[in-house]
Amino acid sequence: MPPEATKAEVDFLVDALACKPGARILDIPCGSGRHSVELATRGYKLTGIDISRENIDAARPKNPNVDWICADMRTLDRKAEFDAAFCFGNSFGYLEHEDTKKFLVALSRALKPGSRFVLQTGPAEVILRCFQEREWWDIGDMIAAQVNRYVPEKSCVETTYTFIRDGKMSVRPGRQFVYTTAEIQRMLSEVGLKPIALFGGPDKKPFELGPHMPLFVTEKN
Repeated sequence: MPPEATKAEVDFLVDALACKPGARILDIPCGSGRHSVELATRGYKLTGIDISRENIDAARPKNPNVDWICADMRTLDRKAEFDAAFCFGNSFGYLEHEDTKKFLVALSRALKPGSRFVLQTGPAEVILRCFQEREWWDIGDMIAAQVNRYVPEKSCVETTYTFIRDGKMSVRPGRQFVYTTAEIQRMLSEVGLKPIALFGGPDKKPFELGPHMPLFVTEKN
């Protein structure tokens, strides 16, 4: 991601999360930490959690003052600890439905009353409108390809990923459950995260059908 994209997203987060420098913010899952690193430079206290050891190891040198934790987001066990939280990068929907609900319950429990949570994810209105059976990309010295199949009885996209680098091939499965925008808002509401805004992107334009992942802004009851 280009630096200007990260800056725009963090500018949005600073405004949407509505907390001052010094506040404790949870980035879950944090990936390689680009948002946490930028927020930390602006004076916020960040905790980044990700299941990938590679991601955490890559993030730690970028800012050792961030609390980088390698853990499964389903095991989050904090209570009223954070002033705000966010989940970016389309990291939502890859767990079984019951596990997704458990994660949201744990996330809500980790937030202080009145704090905000922002979710960036692709709902059905994005995933199904932009669905392609086959896609591929050149990523540096690697070729990445994917074959997608939509399973309507499960409301999920099953994917076979193929990675080729230095003549070696790796094939891995993936699955993303598909929720409508209204379903996501209901799931958030059920765990005490009241939806207060829905945007089509960091520019705060209204969400419309298309390729862009919306941003759900919620507030803890």
